[in-house]
Amino acid sequence: MKELTCTVKSNAQIACGIFEMTVTLSDDVKVKCGQFLNISTGNAANLLKRPFGIMRINGRDVTFCYQLKGEGTKTLSLAKPGQVLEVTLPLGNGFSIPESARKIAVVGGGVGVFPLLSVVEGVKDRDYYSYIGFRSEKYACLLEDFKASSKSLTVVTDDGSIGQKTNAVSAFVADYEDISPDLIISCGPPVMLRALKSCLKERGITTPCLVSLEERMGCGIGACLVCVCKKSDGSNARVCKDGPVFNIDEVEL
Repeated sequence: MKELTCTVKSNAQIACGIFEMTVTLSDDVKVKCGQFLNISTGNAANLLKRPFGIMRINGRDVTFCYQLKGEGTKTLSLAKPGQVLEVTLPLGNGFSIPESARKIAVVGGGVGVFPLLSVVEGVKDRDYYSYIGFRSEKYACLLEDFKASSKSLTVVTDDGSIGQKTNAVSAFVADYEDISPDLIISCGPPVMLRALKSCLKERGITTPCLVSLEERMGCGIGACLVCVCKKSDGSNARVCKDGPVFNIDEVEL
C-alpha cells in the first residue's frame, strides 16, 4: 500500500451517472486484479477519500469507474485533466485465480462489472463466459471491453431495452451445464449475490465461486469497522481489509 499523488489523465461520462477516470500515478505500484484504491475528490470539504475498484492498470496509468452517488462523486466528476489528487493503493486482497481455472464464468450486475473487468482483461489465456446485467440500456457500459476479452458475452437488462430481459444470475444458471466452468467470479448488489448463492445451493453446484462484496467503506484499511460483514462461521470480517473478495460460502449475504 502506498500513499501517492496522481494526475488526472481523463475523466468522462460513459453511461447514465457512470464515469470512467484514468489517473497517472507518481510512482510504480503493483496491483492485483480485484484490488481497489482510495482517492481524494479534489475538495478539502470531503475529508475521506472514496474507494473504487481498480479496473485497469497500464504502467503508471490506472483506470477506474464510479457512479454518481453524493457530493464526493459529484465533485470527482468535475475533475479535469492535469488536476492532482491524492490516492492510496493497492487496497484489499483481490481475486486469486488458480492456474487450473481455464473456463471462468463472470457474473456481474451494475457497478459490480467494473472490478470483474480487471480479471477478464488482466488474467490471460482463459476462456471467459461473461454475464453482465444493468437496469436498462442507458446504464449499460463497457460492453465492447467485455466482448473483446470474453469467449462469449451475454448482456441482460431488467426492462429488456438491450439484450435479454432477465438478470445476470438467471442467464448464467441457464447456461451452466453447457459451460461447465472451473470457477465463477461475481460482483454486484447484495440481492444479486444472494440469488447466486441460493441458485448454486439449490442446484447442487459445487464449482468454486469468488465474490467481491460492495460495502460502504470509511477508511479503506480496516480501522473504522464501517464495512464489517458476517461470515458463515459467525465471526466478522472487514470487507476492505479481509476482502473485498471472499469465497461465496465464506460469507453471509
